[in-house]
Amino acid sequence: MTTTVTDDQIRALAATAKPYSLALLQWTPARTIDGADAIELEHQRRMVSLRAEGVIAILCPVASDTMAGVAIMTVPAEEATKIMAEDPCVRAGMMRCEVHPCHGFPGDTLPA
Repeated sequence: MTTTVTDDQIRALAATAKPYSLALLQWTPARTIDGADAIELEHQRRMVSLRAEGVIAILCPVASDTMAGVAIMTVPAEEATKIMAEDPCVRAGMMRCEVHPCHGFPGDTLPA
């Protein structure tokens, strides 16, 4: 770490924090059930649609045998939990989802 950050800079950034929800999707042993590829495609279509609608601000599929993906959602945790409960992979038991309330800083982006 070479950048010096002052206490005032920390306080100024903290003042801009907004509430979001963090959805953590994990694979279950049922990942390979019959029809899994078609179910996963519908999961992907739904996640990309939620992103296009602004419900998901940042979508990060994870290349792992255990973690399926992470989504930062713009809705409260209770609503995010309901949305994710309807996910095709969650409904099929291929994934489980944990949702946690979190805070983020509007304008943060992933580097191009």
